[in-house]
Amino acid sequence: MVNKSRRLDATFGALADPTRRAILLALMRGQSSVTELARPHRMSLPAVMKHLRVLQQAGLVSQRKVGRSRRCRLVARPLKSAENWISQYRAFWENHFDALERYLNQTTEEEKSEWSKSK
Repeated sequence: MVNKSRRLDATFGALADPTRRAILLALMRGQSSVTELARPHRMSLPAVMKHLRVLQQAGLVSQRKVGRSRRCRLVARPLKSAENWISQYRAFWENHFDALERYLNQTTEEEKSEWSKSK
């Protein structure tokens, strides 16, 4: 359980930064070099490498060296774990919103009934 919790913490920690989310979005379209990933962010290669290191430690990105460049690709498995965790809370809130909707509908019907009696 602790190991799963650490992986989930690493995933959410990596996703907390907008630059890292943008890098993942770019990698959804296919593999890219570090230079290609750095271009839209107007940051140095070492800065992008730091972001990629965080993503790689979270298991979200893998890298391999091809010639003189590093190619990066998305590894989606940790995102599935995060989605599973979030879906538990989604079900919780949907149930609560459904109960609230039933309550509001019942209250509205009762108010309509009271208003018709008073006319």
